[in-house]
Amino acid sequence: MAAILLFLLLSAYYSAGTAQQSPLNISLGSSLTPTSNSSWLSPSRLYAFGFYQQGNGYAIGIFLAGIPQRTVVWTANRDNPIVPMNATLVLSIDGRLVLQQTQGQDIDIANPPDSISTASMLDSGNFVLYNSARNVIWQSFDHPTNALLPGQTLKAGQKLFSSASETDSSRGIFGLEMQADGNLVQYPVGTPDAAFPYYWTSRTEGQGPNATLNLEDDGHLYLLVTNGTVVNLTVGGHPKNRTIYLARIDVHGIFGLYSHSLDRGNWSTIWEPTNKCDPKGLCGVNSFCILMDKVADCRCLPGFDFVNQGNWTTGCERNFTVESCKSKAGNVTYDMRSWDNMQWENNPYEVLEATRQEDCKKACFEDCNCEAALFRDRECRKQKLPLRFGKSTTDSTITFVKVGILVSYTQGVPSNLPKINKEVRVDVLVIGITLTTFGVLMFVLTGVYAHRNRLRAYKNISEDVNVEYIENVAPRAFTFAELEQATNDFREELGRGAFGAVYKGILPNSQKVVAVKKLEKMLEEGETEFQNEILAIGKTHHRNLVRLLGYCIHGPNRLLVYEYMSNGSLADIIFTPEKKLNWDYRIEIASQIARGILYLHEECEIPIIHCDIKLQNLLMDEKRCTKISDFGLAKLLKHDQTKTYTGIRGTKGYVAPEWHRKLPVTVKVDVYSFGIVLLEIICCRKNIDWSLTEDQAVLEEWVYDCFEAKELHKLVNDEEVDMSKLERVIKIAIWCIQDEPAIRPSMKKVLLMLEGTVDIPVPPCPTSFLSSK
Repeated sequence: MAAILLFLLLSAYYSAGTAQQSPLNISLGSSLTPTSNSSWLSPSRLYAFGFYQQGNGYAIGIFLAGIPQRTVVWTANRDNPIVPMNATLVLSIDGRLVLQQTQGQDIDIANPPDSISTASMLDSGNFVLYNSARNVIWQSFDHPTNALLPGQTLKAGQKLFSSASETDSSRGIFGLEMQADGNLVQYPVGTPDAAFPYYWTSRTEGQGPNATLNLEDDGHLYLLVTNGTVVNLTVGGHPKNRTIYLARIDVHGIFGLYSHSLDRGNWSTIWEPTNKCDPKGLCGVNSFCILMDKVADCRCLPGFDFVNQGNWTTGCERNFTVESCKSKAGNVTYDMRSWDNMQWENNPYEVLEATRQEDCKKACFEDCNCEAALFRDRECRKQKLPLRFGKSTTDSTITFVKVGILVSYTQGVPSNLPKINKEVRVDVLVIGITLTTFGVLMFVLTGVYAHRNRLRAYKNISEDVNVEYIENVAPRAFTFAELEQATNDFREELGRGAFGAVYKGILPNSQKVVAVKKLEKMLEEGETEFQNEILAIGKTHHRNLVRLLGYCIHGPNRLLVYEYMSNGSLADIIFTPEKKLNWDYRIEIASQIARGILYLHEECEIPIIHCDIKLQNLLMDEKRCTKISDFGLAKLLKHDQTKTYTGIRGTKGYVAPEWHRKLPVTVKVDVYSFGIVLLEIICCRKNIDWSLTEDQAVLEEWVYDCFEAKELHKLVNDEEVDMSKLERVIKIAIWCIQDEPAIRPSMKKVLLMLEGTVDIPVPPCPTSFLSSK
């Protein structure tokens, strides 16, 4: 009897285990929609096939549903993945897996050779279609996109392609191919097959033709080549239970192996064979890649600016107008700038052997066809633009780039006017010699005549100067009368702050609309430092910074002239319910602000601490691009400085704790203010609001309470937001508002976290008053 009972128990246990592992059949007539029944889950509910959010629409694919960070491992219809909200995915009665749209033609998601009878989403992450005989007629494992899962194989001739971005699953610019000759290679997409500019290879050429790339469930990634030989890329033996493994080529062109513990909840890197700067094309043309704390960063060549600040791959373009280098009458003269230890694609039109560095520089400068030259080992390679595949290396190559230098201006008048000045001096000399024969009276009259001629020449030049051209060089010095005229005697006030009022104006020559800030209080710094700060800030040029166009110093009057921002401040938008922006756009705004602050901290010629980051100082232009304004409180750092002492600056609620402790101030005060701003953008409310209950009045306290209690939905008033994304951004903000400046991340790290490229650990309690609760 006992034996029978034991047999029945074992049988029941085995049956339960078998049922648990068996796939769930998806029958004909089943359907999915983006907003309700949106996916078919695997038996363990770890993987899902169906709709996932992508930008302003949805895409269809396979993703990890059993972890907080939704990770897409396969995408359908990759060349055009976005589908509208009203689309329906149907396993039709006639045996097709089809996307039905209210407008437009139906799209087949899979094209099996036989009619579909059933489908299954397996626990391996493989989505499988069967015919009536229960034979597999199509599976996602045979059509990889950007990733491999354990048990999946990349066969000879198959490729993986990176995604376009972290939020766009369409095909990106990097590929990984298992070649027929047995070589596994990484390369930039769109290059000729005959001459792949590989940036990584397994060096197993000649081991084909049936080589495969394989991943096991213990993290063993290897090539299986001729005669069954195994070429290990990683060593196996990693935990199998409650651990997921994924091999993927990421948006930056790095192919690697990653693991995720279902208990710890974070992705970890097991293997990445390439330097973060190795992927060719990551930085686009005329730009180069350097490593900053093991993170890739793209920089433009001297004399170039990013085409699109938010998209490295678009590369850089000249920040000056190209003129003939033989012209002597143009607005641009040329100079050679150099950069050491750079590597570029080798594509010269002329090679000079046995030459010296200075000779190479001179040869390019004097050659109108030469736009850049690469010098190494006494060899000079003349090149035309664009330069491609640039990265910082340890080799001894010196890069020379021909850049334009704009004509310099002083108070609206070109400073290099030798012809006019020379003509005036000759006139004065000739008239002076003549006057010696006519006496004192004629000398005085001729002197007056010469003076009037000089004033007329000055006036003519001033009227002809293109004011916008001056703005691109340095802030222009305006006269008080000019700004009185431009603002119609300071009639239309746009706003008022602690240091003065802002007026709308129109520059008479160019009809350009500007904002004129009339300072009513002077900072403690003296006149010289005020002017130095204006000149330094005027050199900043970034799409997320309001441009300082000019200034005026007239007796006690101090005025600043800025570009006009037609859509006002973020405070007016974020704090007005009827103007509320959607979640994705609010996060994009936060990223734009972070890029602007990062530029001030790390990319300016002289690092700048803004000191007053708040929503009122964040403005929107006519294209709804967010820009940082009001550098009136900015503090400049010398090249060798990382901190400075100064009196307290900024606005209550946004001021970092170290201001009150009279500690040296660093760029981390801006990080703190950004954290408060980020919380306001997330929650669409002010950081201090005493009209609310006591536990909600101070935003940072309330946010941390909700974070600890896992009640983040309260922060967005139950707005439809992906909770994992909300948690991620809240963690970023809490890290930014840490009481200890050294714990706060740099703005570079903040931007990477916002873009989703780095993991975010759980932050500690941010401030002392919270920890004392």
